[in-house]
Amino acid sequence: MKKIIPLLVLVLLGVLGLLFPSIDLTALEKVEFDTGDTAWLLTSSALVLIMTPGLAFFYGGMVSKKNVISTMMQSFICMCLMTILWVIFGFSLAFGEDIGGIIGNPATFFMMKGTLGEVAWGALPTIPLVLFAMFQLKFAIITPALITGAFAERIRFNSYMLFIILFGIFIYMPLAHATWHPEGILAKFGVLDFAGGTVVHMSAGWAALAAAIYLKGRKTQTHNPARITYVILGTALLWFGWFGFNAGSAGGANSLAAYAFATTTTASAMAAMAWIFVDIIRGKKPSAMGACIGAVVGLVAITPAAGFVSIPHAMVIGLIAALVSNLVVYLRSKTSIDDTLDVFPCHGVGGMVGMILTGVFAHHNVNPIVADNGLFFGETKLFIVHTVALFAVSFFAFVGSLILLKVTDLISPLRVEETEEELGLDVTQHAEAL
Repeated sequence: MKKIIPLLVLVLLGVLGLLFPSIDLTALEKVEFDTGDTAWLLTSSALVLIMTPGLAFFYGGMVSKKNVISTMMQSFICMCLMTILWVIFGFSLAFGEDIGGIIGNPATFFMMKGTLGEVAWGALPTIPLVLFAMFQLKFAIITPALITGAFAERIRFNSYMLFIILFGIFIYMPLAHATWHPEGILAKFGVLDFAGGTVVHMSAGWAALAAAIYLKGRKTQTHNPARITYVILGTALLWFGWFGFNAGSAGGANSLAAYAFATTTTASAMAAMAWIFVDIIRGKKPSAMGACIGAVVGLVAITPAAGFVSIPHAMVIGLIAALVSNLVVYLRSKTSIDDTLDVFPCHGVGGMVGMILTGVFAHHNVNPIVADNGLFFGETKLFIVHTVALFAVSFFAFVGSLILLKVTDLISPLRVEETEEELGLDVTQHAEAL
């Protein structure tokens, strides 16, 4: 009977599609869509989506050969599950009518009602509302996928699917609303998050740490990466897609998008080189793996700051992020915490570094939305706001994820059996082999 339940749920969702077709036209006065902005956001949405397959290759190349398919599948399934969730009520939870500054009304855009016709999101009046919804969906897809690197090689696939649904509803969507909705509590507090350093990377990073602690370590924690070439391919796709992630968050084809494009690639290049040079100092060879990890850390760190800081300061952010994350990777290796692919040191810490340095380097001349300049320019308000918010978001994401892991575990055991772990998840979870 248990095996039938997921399909029955899916059938019920299909029935919802019949009952709520959402074909009513909506029209707002004075809405004039810009074809250039619309074309750029369509392109950016596709770019952000390709990041998730990129992440699949990035993570898949790092794990042992017997777990490549399962690791990649964990990223791919996010594209399916989160899309369904987003269309039904996820977009409403994140961007619907405000409820207390922490969540949206699930009825606002239920089954995407109100998105057909000449209607736009208030803050982005030059693109269709449905395009804004689909652009934001891609962020909701990749966030839970980022977590998978922390518990790779030891989680049941069915339980994982349940966990990411709960994570999306109770962690990601409230954070997206609080940060990016005009009435959100963090937005009104003054937090600046250009493209998801707080919403995406910090939430995923803290959830990853919670998962690594909760699931405990693998029986064998050392292995040879299955395919370094997969890691390189994944990094290339991530870097390519990140231009949609950051430059697309400018909301249109404009000078801010071009500037965010520049800060993004500058920070990543700087972090990649810094990671290599730190490894050399520590007596290691300059490796492709190190360069790829460093590049991604730079991309993570610049994400919250991309449209708020100058290009030279993007170099500084990439440098600092690489140094700090590299150190945390080393320190984590000295503990018993088995964060398989160092998601917390790279994404969580990278996101936190980016958030803090946004409070240091943000300037009004880069983006007029910056009401208070960063600490580097002699003003303290933004830095204090970001520091306080960092602790609040960290506590929420970490404790909330621990609770969701426990709830998931009670419903469906998270950890695979020891024999399944030894055989590899490709065979035991999917009956496939590389």
